[in-house]
Amino acid sequence: MSDQFRLVIVGGGIAGLALATRLGNSLGRAGKLDITLVDKGFAHVWKPMLHCFAAGTARNENDRITFISHAAGHGFRFCYGEISGLDRTNRRITLAPLVEQDEDEVILEERYLDYDAVIFAIGSRANDFGTPGVAEHCIFLDNVVEANNFNERFRHALLQSYGRGTPLDIAIVGGGATGVQLAAELHKALDMGSLYNFTPQTPEMRVTLLEAGPRILPSFPEDVSEGAHKQLEALNISVRTGAMVSGVDETGFILKDGTRVDAQFRVWAAGVKAPDVTRAMDGLDYARGGQLVVKPNLQTTQDDRIFAVGDCSYIPDDPLPPTAQVARQEAHHLAKYLPDWILHQKPIPPFKFHNKGAIVALGSYNGWGAFADGKTFGGGALNGLSARLGHTALYRQHQIELYGVTRGLIACFTDWLDGFVRPSVRMD
Repeated sequence: MSDQFRLVIVGGGIAGLALATRLGNSLGRAGKLDITLVDKGFAHVWKPMLHCFAAGTARNENDRITFISHAAGHGFRFCYGEISGLDRTNRRITLAPLVEQDEDEVILEERYLDYDAVIFAIGSRANDFGTPGVAEHCIFLDNVVEANNFNERFRHALLQSYGRGTPLDIAIVGGGATGVQLAAELHKALDMGSLYNFTPQTPEMRVTLLEAGPRILPSFPEDVSEGAHKQLEALNISVRTGAMVSGVDETGFILKDGTRVDAQFRVWAAGVKAPDVTRAMDGLDYARGGQLVVKPNLQTTQDDRIFAVGDCSYIPDDPLPPTAQVARQEAHHLAKYLPDWILHQKPIPPFKFHNKGAIVALGSYNGWGAFADGKTFGGGALNGLSARLGHTALYRQHQIELYGVTRGLIACFTDWLDGFVRPSVRMD
């Protein structure tokens, strides 16, 4: 048995993969650390791109990073599986059996991974707040599988609308960045699709955005919310604020005031909670939304050998927003200080978040950015371009961080080149 320190990272999202890559490059390749990345998928995609994959305006085949090949090149191992339990006494993680859902066939039995330290980076899901009918009748966009499922259904529905000349009704609950950007991206997909001369007449697509609060994009300054609201309405997207959903059925949403919003597609993009598995983590503390409670240095309050980063973690004295920016900075913090904690038993200092602002891009129509001091930029035909380019630059920065400068720039170039070969919207 190897005497290397066994570090298990659960979750291959923005934080998990960045952490595994950095530690693998520095300690894994040198044989100083045994690193295993666990994920229930085989590839990583940048979560802020999910709305583009759902609309078909980006093809995730070009934007995914395969865990197996990436692990082989960066000094860590990949284990396919979904965590189902944690034994802190024996320092062991349980992975659920892998079952073929269509045939109910067990492909892999329950498995175990021993650890000396574990880092949870399992992200978050939309929160239905117990609203009746949401789980049964709504589509979620929390991962690439759900985004692909939406896109397939969306393309089939568009085909029916083209062929029958009937309108397509879509309702999205949640006026945060995901819901707002998805609404605009769906309109962009229809605009692009109309260029291919599929039929003489483009079908009508009626998109409704429902937000329970007084304005959309509540985490942005008011001028950004107002500008985005006006832009969506200019695209004939109906934006309804103060619209709290009390129930969902197979034909639409029921609002608290008793009115209905009927829709063939019902998307739930409201609220944030941690995956339910965090509530069964062998005595660890968790917050109301299921996030694991951690100390300022990202160690869990009940066990210093267990860490949590990104959307699944919660610092009581300094709650942070569930954003890619926070997850990335927390991963960098642990990548910097974990080696000395592991090799020399030095304490990990508190994490300090440096807010660099936020960007929201509405397809190719408009975009805004907000700095930490509340100042904004973007909006308008040309000014919006700077925000949209900034959004793209964040994704390219993510690619370069994972691939390295040379391979990252090559990936950027091949994506650009691919745009000349493939259709601009997925119609097949």
